[in-house]
Amino acid sequence: MQYIAAMERIAIFYSTVDGHTRTICTRLQAAMAAAGHDVTLVSLDQPDDPNFAHLQDFDRLLIGASIRYGKHRPAVFQFVAQQRALLESRPAAFFTVNLVARKPGKDTPEGSPYLRKFIEQSGWQPSLTGAFAGRLDYASYGPLDRTMIRFIMWLTKGPTSASAPVVFTDWASVDDFGQRFLALS
Repeated sequence: MQYIAAMERIAIFYSTVDGHTRTICTRLQAAMAAAGHDVTLVSLDQPDDPNFAHLQDFDRLLIGASIRYGKHRPAVFQFVAQQRALLESRPAAFFTVNLVARKPGKDTPEGSPYLRKFIEQSGWQPSLTGAFAGRLDYASYGPLDRTMIRFIMWLTKGPTSASAPVVFTDWASVDDFGQRFLALS
């Protein structure tokens, strides 16, 4: 006989610059909904979203945040600071999305400099953490970002061709993270 967990209300909060973190969160949302949970996706950049007024109604909280130029966006830190007691009162997780995670060893919580820096700066120790490689799409960037990111990629021996978007995300790792999140107690 297989044990089926009771339906839980889950909030997935995200902060994204180019939309790929939202894509990862949407995949997690679909998998959790398929497992029978009520999953709400909320942008941290939309503080007027009505879900912010009902955070205590969620059983589990997940935050996904992208990196741009080595930093998470201020809204992520603001949310964690304002909701830290709530985050610590129930199963909660955090993951970061960045291009550095395309390199072996940098795609783990232990190897991600951005994840370590986030935990240090926020003071919050999530129950579960993850680091995922993102998406590189030069054509979607403005001229300044395109030049700067191409230069950073050149320095780090990454792709510099603007011919097509490159998705570095390990989707199996994303799926595994979602399963581990649901298993938190």
